[in-house]
Amino acid sequence: MIQQTMAHKFRSLNREISWLSFNARVLQEAEDPAVPLLDRIRFLGIFSNNQDEFFRVRVATLRRMVVLGKQARSLLDVKPQKILDKINGIVLEQQKKFEAIYVGILEELNSHGIHIIDETQVTPDQGEFVTAYFREKVRPALVPIMLRLAPTFPELNDRSIYFAINLSRAKKEKEKPDFALLELPTDTVSRFVVLPKQGGETYIMLLDDVIRYCLKEIFSLYNYASMDAYTIKVTRDAELDLDNDISKSMLEKIDKSVKDRQWGEPVRFVYDADLPKPLMKYVMKRLNLGDDDTVIPGGRYHNFKDFMDFPKVNMPSLEYRPAVPVPHPRLEASRSMERVIRERDVLLHYPYQSFNYLIDLLREAAIDPRVESIHITMYRVASDSKVINALISAVRNGKLVTVVVELRARFDEEANILWSKKLQEEGVRVIFGVPGLKVHGKLCLITYREGKKKVSRVAGIGTGNFHEKTAKIYADHSLFTAHPGIAAEVEEVFNFLETNYRTTRYKHLLVSPLYMRKTLDKLMKNEMDQAKRGLPASIDIKMNNIVDTTIIRRLYAASKAGVKIRIIVRGNCSLVPGVEGLSENIEAISIIDRYLEHSRYLIFHNGGNPLYYISSADLMTRNLDYRVEVACPIYDLRLQAELRAMFEIQWQDNVKARLIDADFTNEYRKLPEARKKVRSQEAFYTYLKETQTDR
Repeated sequence: MIQQTMAHKFRSLNREISWLSFNARVLQEAEDPAVPLLDRIRFLGIFSNNQDEFFRVRVATLRRMVVLGKQARSLLDVKPQKILDKINGIVLEQQKKFEAIYVGILEELNSHGIHIIDETQVTPDQGEFVTAYFREKVRPALVPIMLRLAPTFPELNDRSIYFAINLSRAKKEKEKPDFALLELPTDTVSRFVVLPKQGGETYIMLLDDVIRYCLKEIFSLYNYASMDAYTIKVTRDAELDLDNDISKSMLEKIDKSVKDRQWGEPVRFVYDADLPKPLMKYVMKRLNLGDDDTVIPGGRYHNFKDFMDFPKVNMPSLEYRPAVPVPHPRLEASRSMERVIRERDVLLHYPYQSFNYLIDLLREAAIDPRVESIHITMYRVASDSKVINALISAVRNGKLVTVVVELRARFDEEANILWSKKLQEEGVRVIFGVPGLKVHGKLCLITYREGKKKVSRVAGIGTGNFHEKTAKIYADHSLFTAHPGIAAEVEEVFNFLETNYRTTRYKHLLVSPLYMRKTLDKLMKNEMDQAKRGLPASIDIKMNNIVDTTIIRRLYAASKAGVKIRIIVRGNCSLVPGVEGLSENIEAISIIDRYLEHSRYLIFHNGGNPLYYISSADLMTRNLDYRVEVACPIYDLRLQAELRAMFEIQWQDNVKARLIDADFTNEYRKLPEARKKVRSQEAFYTYLKETQTDR
């Protein structure tokens, strides 16, 4: 779906449709026979989880905009209902493809001696195991509800799946069937049950089918002739509703909003396509769902996000081989991290290199008598965070530790609330960001006292969260520097986060919402000026999302001026490349592979003296105008060479790169001049192994 205003000859791709195209690329990975089989299953889980969040956020927003009528049309240049209709059509097609891929994967699993069986395929011996497992692990967690006895229809939790159960008596009794509702306890019981091996073969049952196998035990009180369970699922609006009660702290408001979120307005209802019509009609009525709602028939199983944690079956050939992180030659265990960083900047590339270097730096700082304070931002953290442990260690060693926690990190609010309380209990100074702005910048600052008056600093600036789990699967960069100017400006950002009213002008960092947009515009204009003078001019961009209209307009103008623009974008891309007279100098690709491409950086030719910036911000309005984000220059020529090498390697990808175009074809990119296949993630790993000498 292209939005176009002829008066300005401006074209953009609808961000929602563009996002669905990105998720289609994820589905391509699940379909690709070159991807190891168990990883293909996990890509199905990623696709499902992505789609859930899409409905919770983007579709929910569109549904609210439908109510605005003409006002929404002026904001979107298209009726929101038209977009919703387009979304529904695409989602239904993707669901069909998803089901077909899943069936194909099941067949391939069978050929490898791995069988996912349902309740009808259980042997007597397996039946004994399943029954015992049900009685010990599952039944105590079940809360069946007889709907004819319930005073009201239960509210369906957003992240849960339910059985709508059709209960029929003997035919001669001519009674209407009873209906029951049962929430599957996937929060306390594994979704997968690995049965004892038979004949050397592996058998796995989903929790769904374990419960189906034992339905008679659940309803043994009644004399039902048949019992059939069908999965249903509701996705709800995930927007937080923050009240204006000034007597409440931000912590209290977010805590209440997170608890209320699970009962937000339904934005999608997914059901087993075999659900009997009377039961379907009953559930739809009780949920107040009608023809205007997104109601999607699906297969027997929902919440495929659980397949991201598909059980290990001890068949290494069916999974990606673990990649050993490339050691950084200067960061040896026997050397002080601080001293190494003071000698020269360090740039780490996750997951190709270990996140443990950051933890080592914090642990070292925790016991260094010269360290006065540690400041760090936290947007998302691991459930068993070693970063948190290191910060607590620092407090116990007498350091002043300040943590800026973003309570509004979507879907991580509850975890962040718990961590905030834990940190406060340990004596950490916790700040909850800036009113009206999310704090998304990835910053760490360690301050050292060198004598009575002299102070020095070491700063860390990254493109991804300080999260050791995601650092193993998200491709990100972290710069560690003792550059006095950069470190001092990182301190100024923390001062702003603490006081909110103190602002400063930055010479090195690009900080939103005050300065990043202006500086990026200035840098793009500089390239345009170079091109108009007949000089080389180029911009290379690596981003997760590019949707900001003003930025896109400027890139179009740069293209028309003759600036060569190359874009690698993982997700949303509203820019249309390759349009004659508008964007013929712009090329764009997307890479979906084993690791999630999460890094963000920009390279400006700058008259032959290139400027390199790594950034926490995507080129989105929310990042540039409504968040605290930081882009940091890379001054070290060696580190610039690493970023340039990464971009060029990824630009040559002819295995996992897809073309971005107006038709959302997701066509794999082919390079006619290429003599060999280049899979960029593998190639960059090899590059680091071969070049990480004394950098």
